[in-house]
Amino acid sequence: MSEIVVVYELDKPIAGDSPGTAAEARPVRRVHAAPSAPGAPSATGPRTLCGKDTFAMETASRQPAEHPTASWYPPEYASVVCSDCDAVIKT
Repeated sequence: MSEIVVVYELDKPIAGDSPGTAAEARPVRRVHAAPSAPGAPSATGPRTLCGKDTFAMETASRQPAEHPTASWYPPEYASVVCSDCDAVIKT
């Protein structure tokens, strides 16, 4: 498998929030893994390992290659890891 890029599926912004407020820091709904784009190991490919489109997802600053002995996802997001992406990585 090629390099893995961690991406965040964010909650949708709340209607009526003005730009520049705390609402801009949208909470992470789900943490996914995606293969890297061909020839660009830090760029995300078009789909996550579970098949979701990565276009509107945010790339995590921490990547698995930087922490080879740790889990592929940031520990603070363990409760929102995509179980389908996790299953693909484990196989």
